[in-house]
Amino acid sequence: MRPLRGIAYKLVSVLVFIVMSAMIKATSAHVPAGEAVFFRSLFAIPVIVGWLALRHELATGLRTRTPMGHVWRGFAGTSAMGLGFAGLGYLPLPEVTAIGYAAPMLTVIFAAMFLGEEVRLFRISCVILGMVGVMVVLWPRLTVLDGGAGHAEAFGAMLVLGGAVFAALAQVFVRKMVATEQTAAIVFWFSVTATCLSLFTLPFGWVIPSPAEAVLLVTSGLLGGVGQILLTSSYREADASLVAPFDYASMIFAIAIGWFVFSEVPTGTMLAGAALVITAGVLIIWRERQLGLERARQRKAMTPQG
Repeated sequence: MRPLRGIAYKLVSVLVFIVMSAMIKATSAHVPAGEAVFFRSLFAIPVIVGWLALRHELATGLRTRTPMGHVWRGFAGTSAMGLGFAGLGYLPLPEVTAIGYAAPMLTVIFAAMFLGEEVRLFRISCVILGMVGVMVVLWPRLTVLDGGAGHAEAFGAMLVLGGAVFAALAQVFVRKMVATEQTAAIVFWFSVTATCLSLFTLPFGWVIPSPAEAVLLVTSGLLGGVGQILLTSSYREADASLVAPFDYASMIFAIAIGWFVFSEVPTGTMLAGAALVITAGVLIIWRERQLGLERARQRKAMTPQG
């Protein structure tokens, strides 16, 4: 174990995923979310395959014992990605990031419902705190009748929240799959299934991207593959409980990119809500460490999009 290297890998992976989201956001005015999912997934595949080949894990990455498990995980993860990408066209990048933090809270609830995991008072309290934080972020977008946000922004908020719901469902599928599947297989087959599933959105208005948009979309896919490799590597080098809290560095990166690239100024309400969600998430991670729950394999098989 090399904890400092693990933390470095995790921070770079978080930055890579935020830059990837910014590239998707830059194309969102013209390119449909389903098409963005296709590019993001397709061009991640050669990066992941090359990485597996270098590690002599290609056979492991292609082997699966539960094909339908990958299909259901792929459906949930692809839905999460598509809804999140669609939301980027309506809301500032930091706000999308903050609402996305609802996924770990919802995962606790869904794991109790569908996997029978025991959830004690401490984690229930953290989930409640986190969901309060999410509502604080959402509230200005939902008060359309009181002079608040417009209908488009409210719709965007619901898209991103829906994405968080599907991301949590994807995490539940991963928790079940790691009992029989290797991490490499989960990572590889998610990219494959997401690429295939995104093609079902073709009838809903795909466009021919401009050269600049094509570069951004292809690069987003390559960065998605690189980010997944860095994420997986971080959990090889350090314990999950050590590196997991660095997920929340994404808020710092999102605020910086939103400010300098998209001229998005975060509101005090958004920052306050995000602080509550981050506090709840860190407390849950700390509690899992205290209880000795091992989430490393589950975490490194996930992406921020599901």
